Amino acid sequence: MNDLSLAREMLEKEGLTLAVVKDGECIFKSKERGIYPLYIAVRDIRREMCGASAADKVIGRGAAQLYEYANVKEVYSMLISEGTREIFEGSGIYFEAEKIVPKIMNREKTGMCPVETISYGSETIEEVLDKIEEFLNSINLL
Repeated sequence: MNDLSLAREMLEKEGLTLAVVKDGECIFKSKERGIYPLYIAVRDIRREMCGASAADKVIGRGAAQLYEYANVKEVYSMLISEGTREIFEGSGIYFEAEKIVPKIMNREKTGMCPVETISYGSETIEEVLDKIEEFLNSINLL
Protein backbone atom coordinates (compact mmCIF):
# COMPACT_ATOMS: atom_id res chain seq x y z
CA MET A 1 0.00 0.00 0.00
CA ASN A 2 1.41 3.40 -0.93
CA ASP A 3 1.68 6.28 1.56
CA LEU A 4 -1.36 8.18 0.29
CA SER A 5 -3.56 5.07 0.49
CA LEU A 6 -2.28 4.36 3.99
CA ALA A 7 -2.96 7.93 5.14
CA ARG A 8 -6.46 7.78 3.66
CA GLU A 9 -7.17 4.42 5.29
CA MET A 10 -6.02 5.76 8.68
CA LEU A 11 -8.21 8.85 8.27
CA GLU A 12 -11.27 6.74 7.57
CA LYS A 13 -10.75 3.76 9.91
CA GLU A 14 -9.44 5.69 12.93
CA GLY A 15 -11.82 8.63 12.61
CA LEU A 16 -8.94 11.07 12.21
CA THR A 17 -9.03 14.58 10.82
CA LEU A 18 -5.38 14.44 9.68
CA ALA A 19 -2.90 11.66 8.94
CA VAL A 20 0.61 12.26 7.56
CA VAL A 21 2.53 9.23 6.30
CA LYS A 22 6.08 8.96 5.00
CA ASP A 23 7.89 5.81 3.87
CA GLY A 24 5.07 3.62 5.16
CA GLU A 25 5.10 5.12 8.66
CA CYS A 26 2.63 7.51 10.23
CA ILE A 27 4.59 10.58 11.32
CA PHE A 28 1.61 12.63 12.56
CA LYS A 29 -2.07 12.04 13.22
CA SER A 30 -4.85 13.94 14.93
CA LYS A 31 -8.56 13.97 15.70
CA GLU A 32 -8.57 17.74 16.38
CA ARG A 33 -10.73 19.95 14.17
CA GLY A 34 -9.81 22.89 11.99
CA ILE A 35 -6.37 24.17 11.08
CA TYR A 36 -4.91 23.41 14.52
CA PRO A 37 -3.48 19.91 13.84
CA LEU A 38 -1.89 20.88 10.52
CA TYR A 39 -0.43 24.06 12.04
CA ILE A 40 1.10 21.98 14.88
CA ALA A 41 2.48 19.41 12.42
CA VAL A 42 4.06 22.11 10.26
CA ARG A 43 5.42 23.92 13.31
CA ASP A 44 6.89 20.79 14.90
CA ILE A 45 7.85 18.40 12.07
CA ARG A 46 7.91 20.47 8.86
CA ARG A 47 11.26 19.05 7.71
CA GLU A 48 10.07 15.47 8.19
CA MET A 49 6.93 16.26 6.17
CA CYS A 50 9.00 16.91 3.04
CA GLY A 51 7.97 14.24 0.52
CA ALA A 52 5.21 12.89 2.77
CA SER A 53 1.60 12.06 1.93
CA ALA A 54 -1.35 13.44 3.88
CA ALA A 55 -5.03 12.72 4.28
CA ASP A 56 -7.03 15.62 5.70
CA LYS A 57 -10.80 15.86 6.12
CA VAL A 58 -11.18 19.44 4.83
CA ILE A 59 -8.53 21.56 3.12
CA GLY A 60 -8.98 25.25 2.49
CA ARG A 61 -6.55 27.57 0.74
CA GLY A 62 -4.64 28.40 3.95
CA ALA A 63 -4.09 24.71 4.71
CA ALA A 64 -2.97 24.18 1.11
CA GLN A 65 -0.34 26.87 1.62
CA LEU A 66 0.89 25.03 4.73
CA TYR A 67 1.16 21.78 2.77
CA GLU A 68 3.10 23.60 0.06
CA TYR A 69 5.40 25.17 2.70
CA ALA A 70 6.06 21.71 4.19
CA ASN A 71 6.82 20.27 0.71
CA VAL A 72 4.24 17.50 1.04
CA LYS A 73 4.11 15.52 -2.21
CA GLU A 74 0.48 14.35 -2.25
CA VAL A 75 -2.79 14.90 -0.41
CA TYR A 76 -6.22 13.31 -0.16
CA SER A 77 -9.25 15.17 1.19
CA MET A 78 -12.99 14.76 1.35
CA LEU A 79 -13.51 18.47 0.68
CA ILE A 80 -11.32 21.19 -0.80
CA SER A 81 -11.91 24.68 -2.11
CA GLU A 82 -11.14 26.07 -5.57
CA GLY A 83 -8.32 28.06 -3.94
CA THR A 84 -6.86 24.81 -2.61
CA ARG A 85 -6.94 23.25 -6.06
CA GLU A 86 -5.15 26.31 -7.47
CA ILE A 87 -2.39 26.12 -4.83
CA PHE A 88 -1.89 22.37 -5.34
CA GLU A 89 -1.87 22.60 -9.13
CA GLY A 90 0.48 25.59 -9.03
CA SER A 91 2.95 23.86 -6.72
CA GLY A 92 2.78 20.40 -8.29
CA ILE A 93 1.24 18.68 -5.27
CA TYR A 94 -0.75 15.66 -6.43
CA PHE A 95 -4.21 15.64 -4.88
CA GLU A 96 -7.37 13.59 -4.73
CA ALA A 97 -10.60 15.18 -3.51
CA GLU A 98 -14.10 13.84 -3.10
CA LYS A 99 -15.64 17.29 -3.59
CA ILE A 100 -14.43 20.74 -4.68
CA VAL A 101 -16.40 23.79 -3.54
CA PRO A 102 -15.89 27.50 -4.33
CA LYS A 103 -14.89 28.38 -0.72
CA ILE A 104 -14.67 26.61 2.64
CA MET A 105 -17.36 28.02 4.91
CA ASN A 106 -17.06 28.75 8.64
CA ARG A 107 -18.69 26.32 11.07
CA GLU A 108 -21.83 28.48 11.36
CA LYS A 109 -22.15 28.63 7.54
CA THR A 110 -22.42 32.42 7.76
CA GLY A 111 -19.30 33.26 5.78
CA MET A 112 -15.92 32.07 4.63
CA CYS A 113 -13.70 30.01 6.94
CA PRO A 114 -11.40 32.30 8.97
CA VAL A 115 -8.24 30.59 7.68
CA GLU A 116 -9.46 30.75 4.08
CA THR A 117 -9.98 34.49 4.70
CA ILE A 118 -6.48 34.77 6.20
CA SER A 119 -4.92 33.13 3.15
CA TYR A 120 -6.59 35.49 0.68
CA GLY A 121 -5.51 38.48 2.78
CA SER A 122 -1.85 37.46 3.03
CA GLU A 123 1.00 37.91 0.59
CA THR A 124 3.65 35.54 2.04
CA ILE A 125 3.68 32.20 3.82
CA GLU A 126 5.24 33.94 6.83
CA GLU A 127 2.25 36.26 6.99
CA VAL A 128 -0.13 33.28 6.70
CA LEU A 129 1.68 31.48 9.53
CA ASP A 130 1.66 34.58 11.77
CA LYS A 131 -2.04 35.21 11.19
CA ILE A 132 -2.96 31.55 11.78
CA GLU A 133 -1.00 31.67 15.04
CA GLU A 134 -2.87 34.85 16.05
CA PHE A 135 -6.18 33.19 15.16
CA LEU A 136 -5.37 30.03 17.17
CA ASN A 137 -4.34 32.21 20.13
CA SER A 138 -7.60 34.17 19.88
CA ILE A 139 -9.62 30.96 20.28
CA ASN A 140 -7.35 29.68 23.07
CA LEU A 141 -5.79 26.78 21.17
CA LEU A 142 -2.22 28.04 21.55
